[in-house]
Amino acid sequence: MLVSVLLFLLGFVLLIKGGDWFVDAAASIAHRFHMPELLIGATVVSIGTTLPEVMVSAQGALAGSGSIAFGNAIGSVICNTALIAAITIVAKPAAVDRKTLILPSAAFFIAAAFYCFNAYAFHSFSRLSGIVLLAMFVLYMIITVMQMKRHPETAQQEAQEAEGQTETTLSHDIVMLIVGAAVIAVGARLLVDNAQIIAAALGVPESVIALTLVALGTSLPELVTAITSLMKGCGALSLGNIIGANLFNLVLVSGTAVTISPFDLSTASATSLTVDIPLMLDVMAVMTVPALVRGKLSRWQGVLLLLSYAAYCVFLFVA
Repeated sequence: MLVSVLLFLLGFVLLIKGGDWFVDAAASIAHRFHMPELLIGATVVSIGTTLPEVMVSAQGALAGSGSIAFGNAIGSVICNTALIAAITIVAKPAAVDRKTLILPSAAFFIAAAFYCFNAYAFHSFSRLSGIVLLAMFVLYMIITVMQMKRHPETAQQEAQEAEGQTETTLSHDIVMLIVGAAVIAVGARLLVDNAQIIAAALGVPESVIALTLVALGTSLPELVTAITSLMKGCGALSLGNIIGANLFNLVLVSGTAVTISPFDLSTASATSLTVDIPLMLDVMAVMTVPALVRGKLSRWQGVLLLLSYAAYCVFLFVA
């Protein structure tokens, strides 16, 4: 048991470090080819910080642990929103650009609607559902790139500002990108394998472990990104990255896992349909709707989100 806990924690550390290397290298490469910062944040950084969830869910699906793959995606959205984003909102509420939030927010709720349709109408996710989710991911990326091309003046200005910040060589960035991805893969394997062992030893359902400990572990790159953005006075950028990561959790993480191994909700926790999915939608609405309407974040949103997350964790382990 002690060895499993230590390996589980080691998996956490590897996910954080691998995610850090991957994001830094990906952002450096993107800057090198003059991609604008907004596009980097909405695509490269969000994909990089979501990569641990992809690895964990894919390996969980391959290992036949569908509950871990399912719970990790939903748990990560809840954790990203009600814990990580909430901390940044409480610490430093910021004004946001509503125009830049419309696309990722709308895309998230469209993907969530398809997700809920499968969950509530069919109580399962077929391989076709996974392919559709992955197609949504590709479509979102295409629309994002096309949207950025409509604002070439912004892209050029940001690219010029970023050019002086790129100090590493291209070969170094490519090596670090590969190393970061490999470290994330190892960390994900340690996390999944030992989460199963710990869950069995404690008599806790795998779905609960996935919704809390595994979700928190795979969301640590988002936490690091959020804190870094906050320290640099870029709270709104952090919000955009979290919304993008939440979207990718549904379309990329779930899409990959379901395509590999179709999932039947009858094997998941009984609270998935009554608590987990509704809470995921609620916390995203609390974070995004006021920001889209008022153009700014308020401290009360962060407090409400933190209280919701605390109550959710208590409910999972007590119920």
